[in-house]
Amino acid sequence: MSKLENKKQEEESSTTTAWPGIEEELVIPELLHSEGVKKLHMSIQNEWDYLQKSACQTAAGRALWKHVIHDPLAHLFAGETHLRNLHTKIQRDRLNNAREVSGVILAVRTLWFDTRIQAALDSFQNDASQVVLLGAGMDARSYRLNCLNKSDVFEVDFPDVLQTKTSLVQAAVNSREELKMTAKSLIKVATDIRDKDWFEKLKKSGFVPEINTVWVLEGILYYLSHTEAMQVLNLIAEKCAVTSTVLLADFMNKPSASLPNSVFHFYSDWPDQLLPSLGFSHVKLSQIGDPDANFGLLHNPLNLFNKLLLLPRTVQIHPDDGTPCCRLYLVEASGSPPPDKTV
Repeated sequence: MSKLENKKQEEESSTTTAWPGIEEELVIPELLHSEGVKKLHMSIQNEWDYLQKSACQTAAGRALWKHVIHDPLAHLFAGETHLRNLHTKIQRDRLNNAREVSGVILAVRTLWFDTRIQAALDSFQNDASQVVLLGAGMDARSYRLNCLNKSDVFEVDFPDVLQTKTSLVQAAVNSREELKMTAKSLIKVATDIRDKDWFEKLKKSGFVPEINTVWVLEGILYYLSHTEAMQVLNLIAEKCAVTSTVLLADFMNKPSASLPNSVFHFYSDWPDQLLPSLGFSHVKLSQIGDPDANFGLLHNPLNLFNKLLLLPRTVQIHPDDGTPCCRLYLVEASGSPPPDKTV
């Protein structure tokens, strides 16, 4: 395609961007104005570090993309500051007719994990199951995914994150908001997965290693050091020899974790090769924009993610503009013991 044709296609695309159904005027729920909730979010802003606050940023993405994600607690978990920050970015994207809308990665990632959790639980064929959310943050799946109705859910995170989350849920209950837990049970495990004893604490909370388990590592691995991340992945991989085990995780590639002022550490350019080497027998990798990681949310054909899909994964610098090829890999890995060794 000539430069002239390419420019014409870009101009046509920029004038036909289909904007998502995100409200133009941000409406802050009344509950966020209550004194108790305001105090909790003030504590978050003043005392939490960037890793803990990322949980609220994720909740804000789910809240503002509510036309595709039904999360009854997202606004409450996000707080007014994070809601306004993201809404401002979205409005700026709208004004500039941007090819990618702020929060779209969070929306696609959330929907991908939702669909894969359900598929993993279905694969267990109604056997007893557990779902472990490592670095659960402000995840509300136990209140919104009906597929968890036969599963024990374990939320693992820092003590102060889980305590604040519990207080926010209680505030919703006290305000008489309609809130129903969809999981069979919800167990909170207060620990830091960077510590060596986190798995022992998980077992003491009621986790049974011999029961089929879905491990959910959404938006957490790249905050860990290489050693810490590999320890977590190895521990989960070892469970493939004990019971049916499914790992759902997102990985950054090296350019994503190496940007200036990055707070990220662990990366893998080839998680689909890494995980089999640890003991997983089946691995499927997707990128944002793939057929199973699109959900109709990437309307502009010239968006960043579609451009990256056209390039080999070995390319780390985009040949057109010299920018880093920052990729987010959505990975499902599984394994199970031979039939005669299943406990």
